[in-house]
Amino acid sequence: FSILIFQFKTINKGKKTNIIDSMLRMLEQYSSNLEDLIRERTEELEIEKQKTEKLLSQMLPPSVAEALKTGGTVEPEYFDQVTIYFSDIVGFTTISALSEPIEVVDLLNDLYTLFDAVLGNHDVYKVETIGDAYMVASGLPKRNGNKHAAEIANMSLDILSSVGSFKMRHMPDIPLRIRIGLHTG
Repeated sequence: FSILIFQFKTINKGKKTNIIDSMLRMLEQYSSNLEDLIRERTEELEIEKQKTEKLLSQMLPPSVAEALKTGGTVEPEYFDQVTIYFSDIVGFTTISALSEPIEVVDLLNDLYTLFDAVLGNHDVYKVETIGDAYMVASGLPKRNGNKHAAEIANMSLDILSSVGSFKMRHMPDIPLRIRIGLHTG
């Protein structure tokens, strides 16, 4: 007991207080610290949840993302009127070989940011980007009747036009060319 009393006196900085009061004060302080920690962790969890939802909505169609968030099942659908756009960078392997890795990342980021801005003006859905390959579809996940081919064709022309003035940061004198393919059905 003498050791406990000494520790309480040390904690209380020599003030004469009752042990029960000291214990209650320490419990209140611990409780307050715990509440602050819980509040902080809850805020961190909410931020991470928002990041996850944003990523999910970027990777999947909104209807699929919403179904997955609510724990529902996603049934496969058949789309009979769809047009798909594919593109890649002509000479990407050579450009990559002559570039630092961060320069390749910057190139793709700049180019796909440009492409994404064009997509906003058309009834299309970005399906995938893998390396220098870029894939877009129209007619899914929202059906748009027989407009899908025109939407993709117009988007393709807009992308082609925007690439004409695109400059690579690390190779501004070398023109960037892309190869575009479409499939409709």
